[in-house]
Amino acid sequence: MAPGDLEKALCGIEFPDHPDLIVGLGSPDDAGVYKLTDELAIIQTVDFFTPIVDDPYWFGQIAAANALSDIYAMGGKPITAMNLVGFPSEKMGIDILREILKGGIDKLTEAEVVLVGGHSVDDQELKYGLSVTGIVHPKKVLTKRGLRPGDSLVLTKPLGTGIINTAIKAGLASEKLIDYVTSLMAALNRDAAEVMQCFNIHACTDITGFGLLGHLAEMVEKTDIGVKIEAFRVPIIEDAVEFASMGFVPAGTRKNYEFRKDMVVFSSEISEVTRDILFDPQTSGGLLISLERTEAADLLSELKSTGVRDAANIGEVVTEPRGKIVIA
Repeated sequence: MAPGDLEKALCGIEFPDHPDLIVGLGSPDDAGVYKLTDELAIIQTVDFFTPIVDDPYWFGQIAAANALSDIYAMGGKPITAMNLVGFPSEKMGIDILREILKGGIDKLTEAEVVLVGGHSVDDQELKYGLSVTGIVHPKKVLTKRGLRPGDSLVLTKPLGTGIINTAIKAGLASEKLIDYVTSLMAALNRDAAEVMQCFNIHACTDITGFGLLGHLAEMVEKTDIGVKIEAFRVPIIEDAVEFASMGFVPAGTRKNYEFRKDMVVFSSEISEVTRDILFDPQTSGGLLISLERTEAADLLSELKSTGVRDAANIGEVVTEPRGKIVIA
């Protein structure tokens, strides 16, 4: 689905509301949040997609990590999950499905999340993902819309997985690079989320299909603040630069750019390759965290000591230009 399609489809529809609904379709975010008590709220999310790696076990791992990420981005702890499967039973052997499910279950086990059920359908195209439920204190929910002027922006995973996966499909990536990118996508955002709990975080989101700039656009759209990003600070998978220079850029990158280009101001020094990487659709990408500038260095230190080695301070929240992202 292209950026903006869902918003167009939902336009004019009146959504059911409730006084205990903290985050819903009225303010779209990474997940929905519903208050159960004054001390407890549930977070609900769902995500699934077609294979982005050839190995079915690793596909299951990546899909599970990706689905869990929305809970972490909202400041919560995932507790249960349900499988979602579309499987072409006449084209593929059941052993493939078994490996996918095993990969997903192993990732859930790592995250200490219980699989409680699921649903499957016979489909012409293989799809796998999960619906996930998490918990959070109602007053500690993190959303996309909490940016404050002067905040620093910290990104926890490098960009470029969409470009690398395009190169993999073309048979150009080394086995070492494939292993690295696969592990990167399968890595949970749990450690980063747990470190966040010790800081005064103002806003958070995870970087997925809309790319870094697409998700940043969601955070500043129709607000009275803007964002300045220092391109040289953004962590990038080194090989992604070479492959992007060769033209191995996924179609989603172009769609992301066309949808949000009016919100982004690039300095004359920013190359087309850098632009493509900043709009590159990510699978199970990192968290983008907004917090007071005075706490950013300590957050980075804690993240790196916990194993989140690629975390970087990539920019700041500014008052002008409003509703824009400036790339310097």
